This record gives sequence, structure tokens and C-alpha cells, in this order.
Amino acid sequence: MARRFAAIWFSHLTTDWMVIRKPELKAVPFVFALPDRGRMSVTAVSKVAAAEGIALGMGAADAKAICTGLQVFDDKPERAAKLLKGLGEWCIRYSPIVATHLPDGLILDITGCTHLWGTEHDYLKDLVSRLKGKGYETRAAIADTIGAAWGVSHFGRQQITIIDTSAHISALLPLPPAALRLEEPVLQRLKKLGFYQIKDFIKISRSALRRRFGEAFLLRLSQAMGQEEEVIKPLQIAVPFQERLPCLEPIRTKKGIEIAIRRLLEALCQRLCKEGKGLRTAKLTGYRMDGHIEQVEIGTNKAANQIEHLFKLFELKIASITPALGIELFVLEAPEVEDSEPVQEALWAGSPGLDDQELTELLDRLAGKLGAKSIHRYLPDKHFWPERSVKHETSLQAKTAISWQTSKPRPVQLLPRPEPVFVAAPIPDYPPIVFRYKDKVHAIKKTDGPERIEREWWMDEGEHRDYYIVEDEDGQRFWLFRLGHYSGDKTNDWFLHGFFA
Repeated sequence: MARRFAAIWFSHLTTDWMVIRKPELKAVPFVFALPDRGRMSVTAVSKVAAAEGIALGMGAADAKAICTGLQVFDDKPERAAKLLKGLGEWCIRYSPIVATHLPDGLILDITGCTHLWGTEHDYLKDLVSRLKGKGYETRAAIADTIGAAWGVSHFGRQQITIIDTSAHISALLPLPPAALRLEEPVLQRLKKLGFYQIKDFIKISRSALRRRFGEAFLLRLSQAMGQEEEVIKPLQIAVPFQERLPCLEPIRTKKGIEIAIRRLLEALCQRLCKEGKGLRTAKLTGYRMDGHIEQVEIGTNKAANQIEHLFKLFELKIASITPALGIELFVLEAPEVEDSEPVQEALWAGSPGLDDQELTELLDRLAGKLGAKSIHRYLPDKHFWPERSVKHETSLQAKTAISWQTSKPRPVQLLPRPEPVFVAAPIPDYPPIVFRYKDKVHAIKKTDGPERIEREWWMDEGEHRDYYIVEDEDGQRFWLFRLGHYSGDKTNDWFLHGFFA
């Protein structure tokens, strides 16, 4: 499939934005200006001011002398870039690959997208009319190359121009050299030599053009003619596993959203199954008619490509979607995928444990209702120091490298950091007989220990710990330790580190 690109030129980007914010300025001449070498220089001109003869680069004082009643507003250097970024993200509903082209344009890679609107003309007409409805005056063109589309959109005579496949070179020939996006010194040199159209120098040898105008000139010419590939930087990197569903009519009902989700899942899961993949996270994006974006996300405990299971997870999120005037485009993408083993459909002879598909689906539903942070899985780690002896694992498919230690009891709940306690012992090196924790005194009835755990000297420095398992008069069991050897001048050297069931 031949690649096709669309270029959109906002002829009055920042001033149109100002009129949208302040409609009373629509019939008033005004400009934006920035300080430049000790004077205020015009950086943007409204449509009314341009009709009065105001041009870019003119001094603000000169502009006021030419046009009485001209209003001057302070510009911001980053304003155009922010506006283009916002408009580009809105245009993602027309193509997944959208890039900004400073200072006043957008580039869309529309390969394989236009058939959803019928023809390329219908596609571009809908895009331009929607932007006009927002308040932006634009001109747009579609061609085989970015350079040709940009040149025709800026220097063509029509608001919408469609250049047929392989006809971009012919469309470029009558345009001025500025249509090639050349630097101003190069344009001045071309003008002095009498080259007013691209066709005037297109047949000159490349070596002569390189000597006269430099390598950058030849690069722009080759890019526009399709002899050199031009790379754009999209606002959002397209996810490999992504499905799009444009709607003939805006979707406003829960039932309509459910149908859209199911269709997207059918297409996405079919691709995942063919490639032996399963998703771990999925994001549904809905583009509303009013320009707002609705997003919901789901996550799974292991790679999944079962339509019904994934639909149930999204079903829990539908209530948080606000369609307002209606959603015109749904996009489902899987940012995180993993290899997926085929699920055995026969009945198990025994308990499959963590490999049980029903267990996985249950955990996914619980995570959807309570949040993914409510479910934890821990595996033993190759450390003796208690804080490092376990690790948190998010995947059910992760395997442990070592077995859980069962020779010595460990608390069910281990505190993230040991908390100091006040302890009384009959003899300094003896187990405690009473301790106070959070203003509550616990009288100890049973004690087991000590168990000495040396610090892992290759990771950090410090003293060893002597751990005791103690049980108070209420039957509660705690894991206490004394830090280092007893010393008469030490205080608060006892700590609580965990609780037993």
C-alpha cells in the first residue's frame, strides 16, 4: 500500500485561538508581539489585521501607525507549540500517527485510514470542517510525501487539495521555492537568480545545485519528490496491538459502549491468539464529540486473550465512562503483552494451583473492583536479612528460585521498618518479661529464642540482631529483637518487627 500523508496549515493559529477565547475580537484588528532587539516585533496577525496590511516581523509601533485601533497582545514563545500539541492529540481520532510541524502545521500519516470515511476528499473535508467548527481557519492537502502535502497546503489555491497517487511531482512544479521548506538565505539566493518556481531549477544537475545551495537544499527537494524518506516524530507512539472502531453515529448508551468493547476485543484477541500472546494491561479510549477523551484501563495477573473474561473486566469500568454528546471513535490498545501458553480445556485430575484459569479470572475481577494494589503475591528471596528475605511479585507465572524457609518460624505480617519498643528484662541478656508498644503494655508469658541474624556485610554495615518470639497474656505473638550486644549506656535498642497469626 502506497503511503499517504495529510498536511494541515493553520494560517492564523494563535489569533484564531484568541478569538475563540474572546469572541468580541472577531471583527477587531489585533496582533501578538514579542520583544526583539529593543522593540516589540509582530509574531502573529489576525485575519482582520492582515487585511489592513499588517505583516509578520513588523514593529508593533509601525503596525499601530498603519492601522488605527490595532490592539497588541503579549505573545508567549511556547504558545504555538502547546496549541499544536493539543490539536494534534485531537486529530488522533483521524490517524494514530500525528506530528506537529512548527510553527503552524500538523502532519498526519493517513495510510489505510481514509476508507473509514469513504474517500480521501470526504476524509479531509470532515477534518477541515470540524476544525472550522472549533474556530480555526485551515488549508489542507493530501499527497504521497510530506513535503508535497506541506507545500500544496501552504501555497495551493484551494482549501482542500487531493494530489493523486504518483502525481506529487507535477503538483510541486508550479509552486514557489518556499514550498520546499527552505531557509530564508537560500530563498533570497534563488530569487536573485530568477528561480521563482520549482520547475525553473528542477532539471539542473544535483552537483550544481549542491555547490550553489548546499546539502540541506537537496535534502528538502528529495524529500518532497519522494526520493528521500522523511521521518516524523508522532505525538503518541502507536502501540503494536491496537484496534480502532469509528462510529457512524455517536454512541451515548451503555449498550452501545458494550457492543463497541466486544467488537474491539474480538479483533484484538484474534490477533493476540495468532501470535501466541496475551495482554497484561489494556486501555480503552473514547473520543467524544465535544473533544474530550474518556479512558479506562484494566490489568490481568497473567497474559490473557479470552474475550469473555476481558469483557467482564471492562464491564466493571463502563459506569465511569461519560459519553456526554456521544463517542465517535473507540480505540483499544494493549501496551503490555506477554507470551501466552495455550489453556488446556480438559478437566484437571488434581488441583492446578496458580495455573487455574478460574483463579486468575477471579483475581482479575477483584483487582478491577478493589484496585490492583489490594492483591499481593510474595516469593522468597536469596537473603537472610528479614527485610530482604521476601520480594513482591506481580505475575502469577513467576517461579521461585528457592523454597520458603520452614525450619524457623517467621511472622505472617512483617513491618516495613522495625519500630522501637520499651522492654524490661530481669537480666540484660535475658528475654524480655514486659514491653510497651504504642502506649500499651504487654506482659510476656512465653518466649522462644534468641535467634541471631547477622547483617549482610557486603550490602550494608551495622550490628547483628537477636530475635525472640514472645506471647503475651492475651495470646498475641510478636517478633522482637535486640540490636547488637547489650551495653549499659544504650537505650531503645529493642524493636518490634512483626506479628504472628
